[in-house]
Amino acid sequence: MDIRINSRIEGDINGTDARQAWQDEHLSEETLAVLEQDSKLFLHQSMSTPCLNAIVNAEGIYLEDQDGRKVIDFHGNSVHQVGYKNEYVMNAIIAQMQQLPFLPRRYTSKIAIQLAQKLIELAPGDLNKVLFAPGGTSAIGIALKLARRATGKHKMISTWDSFHGASLDAISVGGESVFRSGIGPLMSGTEHMMPYNSYRSIFGEGEAANAKNLDYLAYMLEREEDVCAVILEPIRSTDVQIPSVAYMQRLRQICDDYGVLLILDEIPTALGRTGTMFVHEHYGIVPDIVVIGKGFGGGIFPMAGIIAREHLDIAGDISLGHYTHEKSAVGCAAALATIAYIEQENLLEHAKNMERWLLVHLQELQRKYAVIGDVRVKGMLAAIELVSNRETKEKEAAGAEKVLYECLSRGLSFKVSSGNVITLVPPLITTAEQMEEAIAILDQALEQVFTK
Repeated sequence: MDIRINSRIEGDINGTDARQAWQDEHLSEETLAVLEQDSKLFLHQSMSTPCLNAIVNAEGIYLEDQDGRKVIDFHGNSVHQVGYKNEYVMNAIIAQMQQLPFLPRRYTSKIAIQLAQKLIELAPGDLNKVLFAPGGTSAIGIALKLARRATGKHKMISTWDSFHGASLDAISVGGESVFRSGIGPLMSGTEHMMPYNSYRSIFGEGEAANAKNLDYLAYMLEREEDVCAVILEPIRSTDVQIPSVAYMQRLRQICDDYGVLLILDEIPTALGRTGTMFVHEHYGIVPDIVVIGKGFGGGIFPMAGIIAREHLDIAGDISLGHYTHEKSAVGCAAALATIAYIEQENLLEHAKNMERWLLVHLQELQRKYAVIGDVRVKGMLAAIELVSNRETKEKEAAGAEKVLYECLSRGLSFKVSSGNVITLVPPLITTAEQMEEAIAILDQALEQVFTK
């Protein structure tokens, strides 16, 4: 049975008729057999199992499937900033594995200290205390616990449609129905406000509506005396919502006015994705806690963490994390090498240059296709919003799914967010020539779907 397209929020759904039709047309019997075996063994869940395809190799900006097709990967689950099989990162990992493959939790090592020191050097202001975790969701949990302990309060305010991870505490502050639906009682003390620039906002549209949203946040804080933190994505990575500088600076001021911590979830967007090492650098603010992950491990090793202000180092009598692989020596080596590669290859500047390139070429597509209602770009993160009517902004979800499969057939992979948003997340190593090839594929797919 086909799943209702308009119910999609976080990503493209893996149970539609269009998905099945694409697989039947493009995958070999051998690959279909592998997918069937996978489907039998793994618990099914939206957006992943059953899987789309079987991959045998990933290198640079490309994935290679079992049938020998190479696909430009502009999805990558946001982990591939430095590309797949990055030799610099792999060599650092191999060397660390040969020296110290596992660090028992009661010990430290020079590599962990070096990584912590590097993050403190990079982060602005007094963000100079760190704690690592084996994944972004775990790092979010650490941030939430630290905020409660530091303030003596327990309530959190986040936004609808946000994603902060898949554990029970993370989906409680998150706002994605595909993760929250049918789960039952979630963590208490979680409140939500409208996200930035939501077309469904009760306050209307544009910066006036966003200002009213912050008015509502202040209204909530005026009445809720036990709020410890506001947590949000400074740039929402799934459908690339980019707040204004005024919005983020006022948000910081509201948190200061009411004695509330500001936690920024930069798990998919830190480490160069937007042209700066940290997203909040674009806004001239310093959060109380910033959470990083995804590409932190170089697209190889699961690695995440938080960077917090020094005055929040007040929980020495409890275990905020204490995960088995918290101070992974191999993970720290991967992260240090990733940061070094970004710096050595000048990838921050490259991302800024590609932002201008992307904006020009995607706006050309917008002029060419009436179905493109909006284009949003920050660094090497881009959104193309498809609408059936530019005035009403009604979602063109069915068409977005068709474009996805047309592009996959031609050699380009990306994410469909919010049902109708084509989200492009290129590796930071993507060249202008490779980007041109990807946009040409997208152009061909749009023409096939909307002009034929």
